[in-house]
Amino acid sequence: MKTHVSKLKKSKILVTGGAGYIGSHTLVELDLAGYDFVVYDNFCNSSKESLRRVSKLINKNILFENGDIRDSEKLQQLFTKYNIEHVIHFAGLKAVGESVETPIKYYDNNVNGTLVLLDCMKKNNCKKIVFSSSATVYGDPSSTPIEEDFPLNPTNPYGKSKLFIEEILRDVFISDPEFKIVLLRYFNPVGAHVSGTIGEDPSGTPNNLMPFIAQTAVGKREFVSVFGDDYNTHDGTGVRDYIHVVDLAQGHLKAIQIINNITEVLTLNLGTGNGYSVLEMIKAFEKASSKNIPYKIERRREGDIASCFADPSYSFEVLKWKATKTLDEMCKDSWRWQSNNPNGYK
Repeated sequence: MKTHVSKLKKSKILVTGGAGYIGSHTLVELDLAGYDFVVYDNFCNSSKESLRRVSKLINKNILFENGDIRDSEKLQQLFTKYNIEHVIHFAGLKAVGESVETPIKYYDNNVNGTLVLLDCMKKNNCKKIVFSSSATVYGDPSSTPIEEDFPLNPTNPYGKSKLFIEEILRDVFISDPEFKIVLLRYFNPVGAHVSGTIGEDPSGTPNNLMPFIAQTAVGKREFVSVFGDDYNTHDGTGVRDYIHVVDLAQGHLKAIQIINNITEVLTLNLGTGNGYSVLEMIKAFEKASSKNIPYKIERRREGDIASCFADPSYSFEVLKWKATKTLDEMCKDSWRWQSNNPNGYK
């Protein structure tokens, strides 16, 4: 019993939403670097199977607590049980289109959930947090590449929820400068672990481009819906900065490694600095999968913008981090995951 108690009391990272796409890949990187963690998730848009597979990948049991980020009583029990020193906060709803249709749901889950978490952190003297923000806080930028000091003007409730949380975290720091806060604004995560055992598994119709393409390539969908071909881009389709999920996970690891040394709220872009159009992504995936991928032009989606890609130079300066995986690797790893798991984790 004593051994069990001492093991629980070793300091840990709380990973909220750790069963999700980015969270699960981050668990692998944290383990490789020797960190202990506990996962908190309610599986509203993730899967228990992802944690089972991560456990197999890292060859150890994962400490896990099932709960909603808005449940203050459950969170308090978790902080009482474990010696939590850092929080990586992934938990949140993330579909742009759905957020336009159900904004109250997004503000309640994302913003209110973070307030409950921060209150619990403060009560338990846990003051180090890495927050999963998004490039959507920039809205429709007047120019690209996007730097961290660009104007913030999100065009949908999902992006607004991320910006509201950023502002809350800045106010928390002003009220208590002992807080160590890193805001990671990431661009478009794609790819999967090289093993092909964990990857992106959206429920229902995918909201992101890559799983839509991959599901079409594997025969699960008839065609890729291309939302708009009349944007002011080189081929009329939207341009985005696609970053491999493992590069992204390593960015979170770097943030944890430097968080003790920061003296202000640190805001960083995590992207590659390259923009690819929807049609270029389809073509790259055809090459990786050796499959023909039919597509159909649809009308633009509400809240979408023409072009969005990062200037990641500040992240390199501060974190000594940069994305290293190529577009070919992103597509190959996505295809390996999808072809090995045509129905995702099901």
